This record gives sequence, C-alpha cells and structure tokens, in this order.
Amino acid sequence: MFRRILVPVDFTPKNERALRAAREMAEILEGEITLVHVVESLEDELDTDLEKFYERLSVRAEERMAAALASLGDGQFARRSTIIVGHRAKAIVEYAEREKFDVILLSSHRVDPDRPGADWMTISYKVAILARCPVLLVK
Repeated sequence: MFRRILVPVDFTPKNERALRAAREMAEILEGEITLVHVVESLEDELDTDLEKFYERLSVRAEERMAAALASLGDGQFARRSTIIVGHRAKAIVEYAEREKFDVILLSSHRVDPDRPGADWMTISYKVAILARCPVLLVK
C-alpha cells in the first residue's frame, strides 16, 4: 500500500520522528524511502544572479542529507535523496505527484488547542491540504 515513501526534511531535530516512522514503515512494507530537502528560492523564477548562491546552499544540504540518510540505519529497504530549489510546499507536492509517491510522511508540530488556527500556514499544513496522495503527519 504505502511502499514509496517521501520524507521532506529541513534538518531540524523534529525530523528524527519522521525518519524513525518512515524507517519502521519501510521495514514492515518492504518499501523505499526518498528524502527531499527544498532550498527555498527567493523569487518565483530562479534568478541567474542567485544561481551560485543556490548552488552553495544545495551543496551544504547534500552534506546534511548524507547524515539524514545514514540515520535510517541498515534496514532492508531502498533509500535515496534529492535536493530541490523552489518554494517548499509547492515543490514537495509537485515532486510527490511527478514521482508517484504513495505517501508523504513529514514531521509536524503540536497545535495549541487554544489557538488552533494560528498554525494553518505551516509547510506541513500546506502539504497536507495540497497533496493528491495520502499525507502522514508525525508529531
């Protein structure tokens, strides 16, 4: 069912919960995990003046991505990663659709019950609303 798992990462400690959940899911379902990191672009179209800037950010992200991949351990499942430059929520949703993932599994934060609407514009909320495939939020 959920064999092709996409895990967006931003290299913060909250990603550990999502990575752990993805690893458990992939081991049980003999699945594959793809980690994706989006380098946020400043404009809608990539400015050629900023290409080197985005390239440096992508190289730094690749180093951190290697550590994230290693944190998945030695499980018997396929794993890979990719770096995308763009707007985070839109890029994640478009990549998931283009590559036909079964599920997007990402970390989220706890919502304050006294102010539930205050957090509606988070990346996790946007992805959950916009994605055409199922989305699993890990808190």
